Amino acid sequence: MHTATSVAEDRLADIDIPIERDLFLRKLLRELAGTLQDVIGLEEASGFVSIVGQRIGEWMDDEYRRALGVDELSSDQIPAVLVDLKKRIQGDFAVESIDQDKIVLVNRACPFGDKVRDRPSLCMMTANVFGTVTSENLGYAKVALHETIARGDPGCRVVVYLRHTEQAVGDAGNA
Repeated sequence: MHTATSVAEDRLADIDIPIERDLFLRKLLRELAGTLQDVIGLEEASGFVSIVGQRIGEWMDDEYRRALGVDELSSDQIPAVLVDLKKRIQGDFAVESIDQDKIVLVNRACPFGDKVRDRPSLCMMTANVFGTVTSENLGYAKVALHETIARGDPGCRVVVYLRHTEQAVGDAGNA
């Protein structure tokens, strides 16, 4: 016996609409970030996302340390971990350059997809995850977001400073 509800459910199961968990969660975060930006301003919204980013960074750092069987990630492991963690969440980060003072990363695909457009507060997630993982293992990090997809750039360019230098001090970013 088919009830009206089961017939309706059968019809809905066959329609093609782009609603699934990943898109739902990205849309949810977009709307949350947008609401925060509109209600309390970009700076305060970025501050809230920064706190969440730090907590996510601590979790990710713990997961990598456990998986690699180390008490601390080395300076050689940090760039690889930063790229890998973004790859796992569908980002497309790559190391552009590394020297004793900084890691420069570039990105062509945001884990938030197109939902990051006009939501620069969401970039604080990347900045704080990168900063937390780096500083927890190397003792210092400052992250500067030189280009971001959220601001309309074709990709991201992120500088992770590893030492407190004049260049790091002079660059806008989060230490």
